[in-house]
Amino acid sequence: MTSLSVIVITKNEAHNIGACLQSVSFADQLVVLDSGSRDGTLDIARAIGAEVSENHDWQGFGAQKNRALALARGDWVLSIDADERVTPDLRAEIMAALAAPAFEVYSFPRLSSYCGQYMRHSGWYPDRVTRLFKRSSAQFSGELVHEKIMTSHQVGQLTSSLLHESFTGFEAVLDKANRYSSAGAQMLFARGKTASPGKALAHGAWAFIRTYILRRGFLDGWMGLVLAISNAEGTYYRYLKLWLLCQERKDENQPTADNPSRLPPE
Repeated sequence: MTSLSVIVITKNEAHNIGACLQSVSFADQLVVLDSGSRDGTLDIARAIGAEVSENHDWQGFGAQKNRALALARGDWVLSIDADERVTPDLRAEIMAALAAPAFEVYSFPRLSSYCGQYMRHSGWYPDRVTRLFKRSSAQFSGELVHEKIMTSHQVGQLTSSLLHESFTGFEAVLDKANRYSSAGAQMLFARGKTASPGKALAHGAWAFIRTYILRRGFLDGWMGLVLAISNAEGTYYRYLKLWLLCQERKDENQPTADNPSRLPPE
């Protein structure tokens, strides 16, 4: 009989993990891999029946999800985040796909909320994500953020939506913008990319135009405008932080009296 493992990585997700795991109670194995929670996340997960492991050696979302994948024993794996919920309709589609699989990897649309409003435009929907796969048929890319499923198999498409309770309030928006812009800047810096304040402004402006106009964010009402501005700010911060990293590297390479090896030979 086909078995299913659900994998979730966590850190301080006590406000989310209960509803998340309850939405996937139909799975044969619930795997939670934590990276240092101090808010009761692990106790909640264990009480629901999850197999909880800890790994504090954070190397990014991709690496952590691959570690969680290594703990899965099911024939199939469903990867979700702590702030995501599998709806009854999606559950039915998943079970049907596992009973008579036409593909080895599946995607489905994701409907995300932003400060209490589900966003159906702004580039946020259908936001199709690939999360269901045979355990041996896929793995995660190694990016610090925005990791992806890597597979050589054709991806089948389910139609029911995964719910994403992404931002319950604006403090969460600001916190994530700060963390993700820092990680994004580090990724770009590691790839040898450069930036300037002017480029940061240009990227931010383009993010606003893409979200609000090209992706019809205006159809999401006032919250669409708020989201477009937030996207612009996050993009601006990412490239500004990249510029600052480049400046720090430049300063480190400047010859100084304290570092005579950087001084030109006499």
